[in-house]
Amino acid sequence: MKVAIVGAAGRMGGRLIQAVQEADELELTGAVERPGHPQIGTDAGLLAAVGELGVTITDDLVTSMENADVLIDFTFPEVTLKNLEICANLGKMVVSGSTGFTPDQKIEVEKYAERIPVVLAPNMSVGVNACFKLLKEAAKILGDDFEVEIVELHHNKKKDSPSGTAVRMGEVVAETLGRDYNQVANYHREGMCGERTREEIGMQTVRGGDIVGEHTVYFIGMGERIEISHRAMSRDMFARGAVRACHWLQGKPPGLFDMQDVLGLS
Repeated sequence: MKVAIVGAAGRMGGRLIQAVQEADELELTGAVERPGHPQIGTDAGLLAAVGELGVTITDDLVTSMENADVLIDFTFPEVTLKNLEICANLGKMVVSGSTGFTPDQKIEVEKYAERIPVVLAPNMSVGVNACFKLLKEAAKILGDDFEVEIVELHHNKKKDSPSGTAVRMGEVVAETLGRDYNQVANYHREGMCGERTREEIGMQTVRGGDIVGEHTVYFIGMGERIEISHRAMSRDMFARGAVRACHWLQGKPPGLFDMQDVLGLS
């Protein structure tokens, strides 16, 4: 399977290139960056410290996808939507770990997925997706007797807040409890904000340093507390998840999938 990577010169792009090179039956054939990026024209393998690959970083996604079967995209919603349009027109598969989509942007993603198979996941870590499953089971057992708070920590370069992973954790809990996440999520408390409601799901964000990603969901009852946490030590796990998603997509029909589908946890 031939793979193109967008954002190839970034930190995540380098991890993805390494993961593709280490994977069986995958070959890097395209590497893309934004127009004007200083690394355009550089060999992608040399930049990712895996040795020369003969794949030059370019700003032309259309040309890069001509010889590729699937695009791996860890960028931003606006960029991802443009890339999805190109891939849909070319009939190419997409694996995306982009986060921060608005409800309207998610509808756009769904429209493109009617034409091509797409894996879109806020977090491609196997461990995080196991946490999604655990959160669902915990919410079923604990019900409305436990209040839910979520705290997430990331590095100081992260642009969206809260993280897509934290939002998905909140959505999983809310859906299980029969609540509308968009109605019960509470992102801000300050001053005389009143007592906490039973239904709300608190969401707190921390940014600083080089934290790869940490998420903790608190189920807080009277006299007891359950914490489900995940801590990422490197970006390698996200890259390995993306590679796994590429393998899984082979032969799949058009549709929108996530890592729960890839891992058989749906």
